[in-house]
Amino acid sequence: MGAGFEELRKQFGIVADLEAAGGVLGWDQQTYMPPGGAQGRAMQLATLGRVAHEQLVSDDMGAALEAAESEVEGLDPDSDEVRTVRKARREFDKARRVPSEWVAEFRRVTALAHQVWEKARAEADFRQFQEPLEEIVQLRRDYADFFAPFDHVYDPLLDDFEPGMKMAEVKAVFDELRPAQVSLVRDIVDRGRPVDDSVVCQHFDEQKQWDFGIEVAKALGYDLERGRQDKSVHPFTSGFGTGDVRITTRFDTGFLNTALFGTMHEAGHAMYEQGVDPEFDRTPLGITASLAVHESQSRMWENLVGRSRAFWVGFYERLQEVFRGQLGQVDLETFYRAVNKVMPSLIRVEADEATYNLHIMLRFELEIAMMEGTLEVGDLPEAWNSKFEEFLGLVPPDDAVGVLQDIHWSGGMIGYFPTYALRNLIAAQLWGKINEDIPDLESRIEKGEFGGLLGWLRENVHRHGSKFEPVELLTKVTGSG
Repeated sequence: MGAGFEELRKQFGIVADLEAAGGVLGWDQQTYMPPGGAQGRAMQLATLGRVAHEQLVSDDMGAALEAAESEVEGLDPDSDEVRTVRKARREFDKARRVPSEWVAEFRRVTALAHQVWEKARAEADFRQFQEPLEEIVQLRRDYADFFAPFDHVYDPLLDDFEPGMKMAEVKAVFDELRPAQVSLVRDIVDRGRPVDDSVVCQHFDEQKQWDFGIEVAKALGYDLERGRQDKSVHPFTSGFGTGDVRITTRFDTGFLNTALFGTMHEAGHAMYEQGVDPEFDRTPLGITASLAVHESQSRMWENLVGRSRAFWVGFYERLQEVFRGQLGQVDLETFYRAVNKVMPSLIRVEADEATYNLHIMLRFELEIAMMEGTLEVGDLPEAWNSKFEEFLGLVPPDDAVGVLQDIHWSGGMIGYFPTYALRNLIAAQLWGKINEDIPDLESRIEKGEFGGLLGWLRENVHRHGSKFEPVELLTKVTGSG
């Protein structure tokens, strides 16, 4: 390619490096940083965020982008070069509408808010977190205003996580899904065969849980030469390029599912990021297609693989060896049914597949109300509990397992939650195509052979990074949007 394109790659490489450095600091804050470091870390993240943004919107970047656009004219529209320039233009134009001062303040406020959220959650006291969340909601409203006019104030936020999607589109999907899901859950609870899940509600040693989780993650294909696992208050994945993608999990010694399926979930995220074409590192294409596509990978490995009977045909004896006292006399079918029990529950990340989307729809409605200003942040706990009873028939006993359970609002990630439900739909679409292309997939899973599945995902989804828009990628892979 020409000098303009190479300069564009160079300029974006600097942005990527700065963002990666900020990402490492954010990962450290949630894993190893002492609480006393919060103020200093907030300023460090603010500085890095501002400098990265200034680099992204610089005149040098703009000139390189214009030159590169001229150089790629007439090339195959699906070529890496054309797609790189197109993605760069989108990122540049969006960033130019946002002041660097806002970026710095947002990074500072959210870094401090995370520390407050951790303490508030530990003490089940939303009032400690109210003021930081009020600041965050206002900052997100200010952000949306940078993109006015819009169809809805939520649209600019959603676009950051799911490019091109509008609030009205998500609402239409949820309006169709919700009655069917509520009816399904009611039928299962009222008329389904009772499931005893006490076998996963025993004491399970934390270190043994850790070791088995790592064993499973490696078997699935998570490369520990390019990754690691640590503990955090809320599980997450952080990637700093294809050579360094880290996951975290959390443990409950009285409930096996929390860490086990949390590790599988985050490993799914990490394998996606590890599978992006290394040539895209430090370029606009080096990130994943969208959060819904990203989340489809985590849910696929956690649920469609990890909760399948085929998976436990291959792994249950090994789990019994690790926890002989707890599971040695429990047959496979009893265990399989226990990890797939459908029952309305309080914690989103531990919810079964049938009730999970209801947790998301609840959060979606609350976020819209906060952004519209029809719900004050101070009234959020009451609104949460009311909607939780409406959607799931339960009332949280305290804020820790209610309104404070998720990390997302402390990080300013308003607009993220809808992708969790969309991911389930995408995972199902991809799964159907995978089974067409790998007809003996179930027997492979029973044998603990995951290379074919991971290879399919690498070829059809992972390697492309953000080369294709989400719907475009799905259409290419499955034939439908």
